[in-house]
Amino acid sequence: MEVGVVKPVIIEEEMKSSYLDYAMSVIVSRALPDVRDGLKPVHRRILYAMDGLGLRYNSSHKKSARIVGEVLGKYHPHGDAPVYEAMVRMAQDFSMRYRLVDGQGNFGSMDDDPPAAMRYTEARLAKIAEEMLVDIDKDTVDFMPNFDDSLKEPTVLPARSPNLLVNGSSGIAVGMATNIPPHNLSEVCEAINYLIDNPEADVDELMKIVKGPDFPTGGIILGREGIKSAYANGQGKLVIRAKVTEESLKGGRQQLVITELPYQTNKAALVGRIADLARERRIEGISEVRDESDRHGMRVVIELRKDAQPIKVSNNLYKYTSMQSSFFINMLALVDGQPRVINLKETLTCYIDFRRVVIARRSQFDLQKAKDRAHILEGFRIALDHLDAVIQTIRKAETVDSARAGLMENFSLSQIQAQAILDMQLRRLAQLEQKKIVDEYSEVVKNIAYLEDLLANPKKILFLIQQDVAELKKGHGDGRRTSIKREEAEEFQDEDLIPHQDVAITLSEQGYIKRIPATTYQKQHRGGRGQIGMVTRETDMVKHLVVADTHDNLLLFTNRGKVYRLRCYDIPQDVSRATKGTALANLLPIDPKEQITALVVVKDFTPGLFMVMATSRGIVKKTSFDNFASVRNSGLIAMRLVSDEELVAADVVTQKDEVVLVTQKGQGVRFAVKGLRPASRTSGGVRGIRLSSGDRLVAMDAIFPEAHLLTVTEKGFGKRSRARNFPLHARGGKGVIAHRVNEKTGDVISAKLVPPNQHVIIISAKGIIIRVPVDEEISLLGRDTQGVRVNRIDQDDSVASMAFVQQGDNKIGDNAKAG
Repeated sequence: MEVGVVKPVIIEEEMKSSYLDYAMSVIVSRALPDVRDGLKPVHRRILYAMDGLGLRYNSSHKKSARIVGEVLGKYHPHGDAPVYEAMVRMAQDFSMRYRLVDGQGNFGSMDDDPPAAMRYTEARLAKIAEEMLVDIDKDTVDFMPNFDDSLKEPTVLPARSPNLLVNGSSGIAVGMATNIPPHNLSEVCEAINYLIDNPEADVDELMKIVKGPDFPTGGIILGREGIKSAYANGQGKLVIRAKVTEESLKGGRQQLVITELPYQTNKAALVGRIADLARERRIEGISEVRDESDRHGMRVVIELRKDAQPIKVSNNLYKYTSMQSSFFINMLALVDGQPRVINLKETLTCYIDFRRVVIARRSQFDLQKAKDRAHILEGFRIALDHLDAVIQTIRKAETVDSARAGLMENFSLSQIQAQAILDMQLRRLAQLEQKKIVDEYSEVVKNIAYLEDLLANPKKILFLIQQDVAELKKGHGDGRRTSIKREEAEEFQDEDLIPHQDVAITLSEQGYIKRIPATTYQKQHRGGRGQIGMVTRETDMVKHLVVADTHDNLLLFTNRGKVYRLRCYDIPQDVSRATKGTALANLLPIDPKEQITALVVVKDFTPGLFMVMATSRGIVKKTSFDNFASVRNSGLIAMRLVSDEELVAADVVTQKDEVVLVTQKGQGVRFAVKGLRPASRTSGGVRGIRLSSGDRLVAMDAIFPEAHLLTVTEKGFGKRSRARNFPLHARGGKGVIAHRVNEKTGDVISAKLVPPNQHVIIISAKGIIIRVPVDEEISLLGRDTQGVRVNRIDQDDSVASMAFVQQGDNKIGDNAKAG
């Protein structure tokens, strides 16, 4: 376009053309690495400039500002900050698997600390970087003019090291991006050697050698599917996890120690994130987190509380922090100047093809040099054979030009040979020097023959490539840092993240449910008033209490014979005893006319068991436990009832068990489970106990003759009775006295089998809880007795329910077992 001339253009076409030019410029000249040397232009220019400055690995360091200035002034007309950043990254051992720059000074850290300014730091080439530049002076690669056409710069480096794979690359271009992970040099060298010997090898064969990416920060890759996808198709997803070990501390406590992190993880940000999660109680069990890393390696310590489960804390950390992260592989590189996604075999093949060209060009260069030297040595031999005549010719000549012409004419020498003879020092005429010339000529001739044979035989060039990678492996190879687990990464389920913990679950009459650690309630002596266990409204009363593990299933039976199912960890945990909990209607779609009348804790749905249910009219039913293994969210019919009947109790039993039924007025009957015929889930039941007028069934439990039965009344009286004191009868009888009730004791509220070494937790209708050791505090008495006062109940209050927990040392945080 002529200067000063305004020429109208169509803006759409101009925008398309200009944007395409810009996009290709970014793709080719900035963002994507070349498949041959694995470098982007800025990295290539930095290494070439450092080579030009003589900054070998064994030379002294030079100021980074001097290096940056050399790059800017000669090859890279852009800002100094991007050039310095690129050089800094090549010097970071946590960014590069094999550093190309050896830095001296502050070059940043895994905490994302910035490097010192370029005027303070110094650098030189790393030893392996010289492998990238070897033979660059032998016409092995093409050169192009620099930005002002004053110098030449290489379009690619000779790269004896397979840098694209061993150091990887990442970059965002226009409409595309690359993310190639680093690999282990020893493995890549072995794969190159294998592929040369077996050109038809497939990706599966190569994967036996190249196990997977090898990150400078170590870590653990979960599964091989993502690796296989990346190596076969050029794209894949890796899940990388931190390396964590457990260490024991005094007092039975433990700590987690992080020694390796996923690639490109900010350590300081991770430590802060863990501290925040612990402070917000989003991850339970962490008492302290600190960074003990030093120059000898990484060490992040996470101290755990005494009651914490390390595996649960670890799983939560993997889910909610960068201790587990994904690495998306996109092996996009410039192949013949065009962006292309390549797989593992193609990447290795491109390297082999490139090195074949480099070695051929180097050999051609060496061959020409050898031929030129042989030509001169041939001239020397002619001169030595006619030494006196040569000297006479030179002495007779008046000028150098005439001497050169005389030599060329008299001895049939070329101009180059004649000039070399004129330039030869007189000392070369000595006998010993003459022999050296003859010997050198012999060696040069042999070298020429070798190089010509090499260029004529491609297999010998491939053998040289194998020799090169063998030397690379010997000189720079090392062991893997990143380990690979065969099992694939899985989405963490709730069970993986929630620690096992015994919890007390309470349910009020108006349907408020809550869970709280069972050990919140400390041991007390019988006869005390207890602690606040649940705040209720004046019109609401606590109705049920069970103790379970957070991973247990809770079956909730209603008065109308339906059953619902909850996982205990789905019940919101309250941080205080003095809270009313969550409305059950927010967790389950229960009809407002229904009330929960029985809670059954189930660890797992073991085949061969039975569910026995009992109603307020003394009707019982046995049905297969399998019917409750898949209770849908909307509930299931558990038992068919008549209009004036309510389901009041349920329990899981075996065919060999016995069952005891206890009524409100203290009557009890004991019979064998095998005496009940199994019924379908939706059917009714049969008579279990014959009730007196005004009496109703309140409790049922599985029992055996040597067991003790604990009965508790509404006024806080309780006693233990031997089960064998209850005669074993057929179902349907009136039974015997199980607990003598009167105005002082009130009616029987609950009756349960007493497991060994248990504490009983008793809760009142107003939410007052007491925890008492059963064997120590509650007397073993006969059937026909009123018992002892276990809980001092206010006049306007009454006992609502009870449950058992394993004995401990009575401190907050003890491990408890559900009874």
